[in-house]
Amino acid sequence: MILIITHKEDFTVDFVIEKLNKRGIKYFRLNCEDIDSDTYNFENKNNFRFSLNDLDHFTSVWFRRTKLPEITSDNEAEKLYLLADYESLWDNIYSLIDTAKWLSDPKYIYRAENKILQLNVANSIGFNIPETVITNSHKKVSDFIVKFKSNVIVKPIRQGRIQQKEGFSTIFTNKLTMERIKSLNEYDLTPCIFQEYVEKEYEIRVTVVGEKVFSAKINSQMSHETRIDWRKEKMPFENYSLPADILEKCVLITKKLKLSFGAIDIIKTPKNEYVFLEINPNGQWAWLETELGLPISNEIINYLTSN
Repeated sequence: MILIITHKEDFTVDFVIEKLNKRGIKYFRLNCEDIDSDTYNFENKNNFRFSLNDLDHFTSVWFRRTKLPEITSDNEAEKLYLLADYESLWDNIYSLIDTAKWLSDPKYIYRAENKILQLNVANSIGFNIPETVITNSHKKVSDFIVKFKSNVIVKPIRQGRIQQKEGFSTIFTNKLTMERIKSLNEYDLTPCIFQEYVEKEYEIRVTVVGEKVFSAKINSQMSHETRIDWRKEKMPFENYSLPADILEKCVLITKKLKLSFGAIDIIKTPKNEYVFLEINPNGQWAWLETELGLPISNEIINYLTSN
């Protein structure tokens, strides 16, 4: 049986579950925010084997998303305490489901979310990467800007989502403006990534599932809105065939980070170079399957059901 760890608003899981139902494959969807609606159990007489609604044998686990339960308490300290306990519960669940095949193991997902680590690993296996600096030194940033003649981008060191009362907003990758450059010393340098701006012919989204690779390109330079960050506006993707050496590197970096899934962003430059930007260890992909017919969901199911 497949255990799917997610939450109620994860529509990518809905996409795969429809296929699981059609194929008669057994699964249990665990919506993390509703954990108390299910019965979980650990007992020392069973070596603390995790069970969920009396199910304790999962052949594979698809780790997608987590969301903590809603704690209805006016006591902020009590609320924070309970939320920390639920986080600890999840850590124990992950650690004690040790006989299953994971897509991917959460401890490696959380480690792989470190963008500096990603760049270091990518560089070590021969990927081209943008010249990069992460610093709180105004002088180092100024020197970096001078080196690249003000062609510098800045982006979050982690993910760029900000939760607000009305929902989520996103901090996109942005090119430093001359106004910001001239007034650099007026800003506190909080943790972020500065990189040389890499000229693009187009961009490529690569989805890796185990040994399988699916790639699609977006002509991001066709629109002013998407020239720096293609996520700013919905544009069509096209099927794309990667050169063999780049395809191999995409599989290799996924393996090096001990992941079984990765969504990789790459720039194709006008000089015919491929430049690695980052890998999302749990990125979205359903729109690529819908638009282009890439059989990513089938490969995820194949991975989870294979020995």
